[in-house]
Amino acid sequence: MRIAHISDPHLLSFDGARLRDFLSKRWIGGLNLVTNRAREHSAEVFDALVDDLNAAGVDHVVCTGDVTNVALPGEFRFARERFDRIAAGPRDTTVIPGNHDAYVDAGVSLFAELFGDFCASDPGWDHGDWPLVRVRGPVAIVGVTTALQTPWFTAWGRVGDDQLARLRGVLSDPRLAGRFRIVAIHHPPAGRYARHRRHGLRDGDAFCAVLAELGADLVLHGHEHRDLRADIPRPDGAPIPVLGVRSATYAGRRASHRAGYTIY
Repeated sequence: MRIAHISDPHLLSFDGARLRDFLSKRWIGGLNLVTNRAREHSAEVFDALVDDLNAAGVDHVVCTGDVTNVALPGEFRFARERFDRIAAGPRDTTVIPGNHDAYVDAGVSLFAELFGDFCASDPGWDHGDWPLVRVRGPVAIVGVTTALQTPWFTAWGRVGDDQLARLRGVLSDPRLAGRFRIVAIHHPPAGRYARHRRHGLRDGDAFCAVLAELGADLVLHGHEHRDLRADIPRPDGAPIPVLGVRSATYAGRRASHRAGYTIY
């Protein structure tokens, strides 16, 4: 199987936005959009990336979050239109939320409403909450959410004890025995970025402990807008690769961050 990994498209649309929509944490993100991000992230780049994905004929696409910037309803609708161009369709495109999709409380429900079919678990795995589970041939895709509204000037994430308990049940389920298990998460769970005070993963050590005990074959993440590599050690000494990817839309000056995606 060929799996494409994309992340952090930050698809921008002010369609339908009102001034009062920014009377919250959104004013910080809105200021960043005006001064920086709106000029550096391009929907046209994302459309070109989707064209390339479609031509490559991959079996499945995984997007590890931040489809929007400040979780405006118009942004979610605009992002959904762009994702609907992916030939694999919702069944074979898995999308999890990022911290920008939970910029305000309403973002979580907007993501569920407009991207629900991109993050629906397979029948028999739907326990009404995260993590999601999708089995495709020899591969099992497990999607974990770390998205939640955080205080101003922060962007950290958390898996949470309840979701960690459900993740433990998923990874130990005999139905996944012998399958290649890919865990998708927005925030990097290992390496120096995971420990960052303002935008790291607060319970990254607990997440890594579950995977170290029960195993996985690959962890995919976004958030940092760059290609990253870390490892989660298992008791048998074999590392679990933890791999980040660039933003799917960045067209700014930093060559190390230029838009891209990875096929595994």
